[in-house]
Amino acid sequence: MVTLESIKAQKDKIAVVGLGYVGLPLAVAFARKVQVLGFDISERKVRELLAGVDSTGEVNPAEFPAMSLEFTTEPSTLSGARFIIVTVPTPIDENKSPDLTPVISATRMIGENLSRGSIIVFESTVYPGVTEEVCVPILEEMSGLSCGVDFKVGYSPERINPGDKVHTVDKIVKVVAGMDEDALNVISSVYGIVVNAGVHRATTIKAAEAAKVIENTQRDINIALMNELAIIFDRLGINTKDVLAAAGTKWNFLNFTPGLVGGHCISVDPYYLTFKAQAVGYNPEVVLAGRRINDSMGKYVAEKTIKLLIKNSRVVQGSKVLILGLTFKENVPDIRNTKVMDIVRELEQYGVKPLVNDPHADSEETRRIYGIDLVNLQEVEGVDAIILAVAHDAYREVSTEALLSLAGNDNGRGVVVDVKGFFSSEEVEKRGLTYWSL
Repeated sequence: MVTLESIKAQKDKIAVVGLGYVGLPLAVAFARKVQVLGFDISERKVRELLAGVDSTGEVNPAEFPAMSLEFTTEPSTLSGARFIIVTVPTPIDENKSPDLTPVISATRMIGENLSRGSIIVFESTVYPGVTEEVCVPILEEMSGLSCGVDFKVGYSPERINPGDKVHTVDKIVKVVAGMDEDALNVISSVYGIVVNAGVHRATTIKAAEAAKVIENTQRDINIALMNELAIIFDRLGINTKDVLAAAGTKWNFLNFTPGLVGGHCISVDPYYLTFKAQAVGYNPEVVLAGRRINDSMGKYVAEKTIKLLIKNSRVVQGSKVLILGLTFKENVPDIRNTKVMDIVRELEQYGVKPLVNDPHADSEETRRIYGIDLVNLQEVEGVDAIILAVAHDAYREVSTEALLSLAGNDNGRGVVVDVKGFFSSEEVEKRGLTYWSL
């Protein structure tokens, strides 16, 4: 069986399958210490990495030449690694049920190229039971080997926060689990090579799988509460930001704010938990209620924008609305499952023309995935409303004078909808614009 010593002695490699926001930083962290094989099915991504380009912005490609790091799209190379980490995405389908296709495909490929004595660690977010009940049978079928005898498995939930340069791989406590004590010891010691914050040894693989889904479920529910409160306070004519500032002076008040909840974690992971809960006969009311609220916020912001346009004597049909930000969170290029598109699609239903700007999003990818063309902010003029959807640092350069020049024509008052409370309401309203914040 692979050991920490065999990896350190370069007799065995670590392979990371899936080189996205999770896999690439992990592969780079390990490659500073030991030999690493980075695998991805995307030929474009591997070409970029070989050329020293990281489209995620998570790592510094200038470090690659000094590392023991190999990039490939060739599955057969996995047979040369005996510690394999799976970091492929786990999305949901159109019915909001778990889509295990990427995990199953990766598992099949690993099984076809599995060497005796290997340990496979899954990091992809799954519901409790997937590693042992779904992945292990596939590995055995494709390899002809026996789990527990010829190879072993474990689970270690990823905790990467895209765009966060403070809470990096080495600074986040790593939860690890193994199918038995021997596997757990190896997995724990291997991750210990790069994780300075320490390793938490979970009692079972299912406990580690469950820990991952509730981390983001808890955050989702807390944000849903803030979103519901924001809707209530808006009807009461109370500024939500003022309320939270006052309540936040208590030592145990949790610091959450309202907003759009998209991306590939917080808005997805709860559905993995609810799927499993319903499979065992329990209807998770609180979790699903939180999801319904958060999934409705894009529509709510769009409808509020329409009401403000009407209130300010703007003709809705044919009006133009500039949307600042498309990615699922600030200062990252990831547009997967962004809830800004809910605003775009809802505005289009009213005959509004949305103009979307984002300094981080890739224009080609945006066109391919969503069928929209990003606009250059310097080329936009004469809009009826501006929606600040994503609080990119780049938008700090947008002055209130710039907002006025964009939306301050004589055809009624222009509207600024500030989803993130990014601009100063007083400064915006001084310029004669209508300001509203979630």
